[in-house]
Amino acid sequence: MSSEHYQCTGIGCGPSNLSVAALLHNHPRIRNIVFDMKPSFSWHEGMMLPGTSLQVSMFKDMVTLADPMNRFSYVSYLHQHGRLLPFLNARFEQVPRLEFADYLKWVANTNENIHFGERVESVDFDGKHFVIETSKRRVQSENVVVGVGTTPFVPEFARTRLDGETHFHIHEFAKGARRFGGRRVLVVGGGQSGAEAVLELLRRTGDDAPSEVSWLSRRENFHPIDDSPFANELFTPTHSNYFYEQGTAFRADFLKRNVLASDGISEHTLRDIYQRMYVMRYIERSPMRVRLMPYRDANEVWRAEDAWMLSARHMGSNAQEILAADMIVWATGFRSAEQSFLQPLNTRLEREDGEIRIDRDYAAVWDGPSNRQIFMLNSVRRQRGLADPNLSLTAWRSQIVIDRMLGQPRRAEPGDDLFVNWAALESI
Repeated sequence: MSSEHYQCTGIGCGPSNLSVAALLHNHPRIRNIVFDMKPSFSWHEGMMLPGTSLQVSMFKDMVTLADPMNRFSYVSYLHQHGRLLPFLNARFEQVPRLEFADYLKWVANTNENIHFGERVESVDFDGKHFVIETSKRRVQSENVVVGVGTTPFVPEFARTRLDGETHFHIHEFAKGARRFGGRRVLVVGGGQSGAEAVLELLRRTGDDAPSEVSWLSRRENFHPIDDSPFANELFTPTHSNYFYEQGTAFRADFLKRNVLASDGISEHTLRDIYQRMYVMRYIERSPMRVRLMPYRDANEVWRAEDAWMLSARHMGSNAQEILAADMIVWATGFRSAEQSFLQPLNTRLEREDGEIRIDRDYAAVWDGPSNRQIFMLNSVRRQRGLADPNLSLTAWRSQIVIDRMLGQPRRAEPGDDLFVNWAALESI
């Protein structure tokens, strides 16, 4: 195995490390490399349903909030592909998710420092440098940036029964030629991905239409995302820094209270679902049975002859309901991916509330030299707040990491002049 030396080594190439790599491209002082075990770039491929769009602004891309002139901005992507003016004329309320995925792929494929098909096996420290072992080489690095993203989550009672065909997580929904026609389909999960799956199923007609669509949610209703101006203040550097300074109990309660600022359903998606049901029932006289079932807690699933059976508790009455379905789709979100490659350093890393503890600059707190850092991206929501797994602060966070590696003083935050005073006013 060859040995190479870098100032920065990225592990994982989702949006987090893609942003760092884009801001570092051709940087004169930081030689960098990024590894990803996937054979090529992909971003939620199995969730790219027709008509879906981002829930954030086009300016919250990989670079713009840190470096608006950067060649890897979304506007630059549109310009280089000859469709900037048509995009403006189209007047999209939100960026089409398929196009944003293509933008991310363009950023990844245009950066020669990103290497796919190379799995990181371990990260250790030899006293001077981090030693990264991949499936193809050994690398020495002064800094490591972990951005392995998330992995699909399914409740433990159902996990072992997944078959990938009739019982699967939402991230596989658009993969392959699934046959929903004439089948009873049950979608579990009341967030955006569940809503998009339900809408896609309701839009199917003829032989492609399911015979029944049921939608379960633990929430009391199918709630819209709070996209108001003051809710968006929660996705600013100012609030992220305020959140970081709070205690563990406050942080946990805050995340629960404000879940709909990040995990609600786009209003246009809810409207499309309601209007589609109206047309099906009153105009088309569709034979498809549609059941929307909020305030249910799924607690058991099993196979009975040729059907899946799911038990759910009605959280208002405590009554148990048994539902039969030919297909079950778990739209139950994602959790931080495992980081087994850090095993050699486990005893040297501090923990906080189930996460690797970080300092204000996203550097892991450990017992090694202060000029050797492991940065944790998109895996510290309980320390950094709602915006950590979100695209909103990706470029800002990347710039913080880069400045720390360069030993530069913390620059003025974009948003120090925003309208809300989150912290207590200083005593006069």
